[in-house]
Amino acid sequence: MKIIQVPMDESLLRAVNRKAKSLRSTRAAFIRAACQEYLCRIEKQELDQRYIEGYRRTPEVAALGKIGAKLAAEVLPTEDWE
Repeated sequence: MKIIQVPMDESLLRAVNRKAKSLRSTRAAFIRAACQEYLCRIEKQELDQRYIEGYRRTPEVAALGKIGAKLAAEVLPTEDWE
């Protein structure tokens, strides 16, 4: 692991220290987890945006969705849950 220094506002540092202590964690572990969570959230937002842009470039044809559902209903057997 590489050691870094990060300037931080004192009130934020106090909040981080309090929360890490309440979670019985170290400040470093808390900051690592927060960074990982933030990176995952950003990646999810980027994937969502790519998904949206893809549908804007090539909109879904509603009729094809209905046809696909009809075909699936005809091809797939009905499940009997009793």
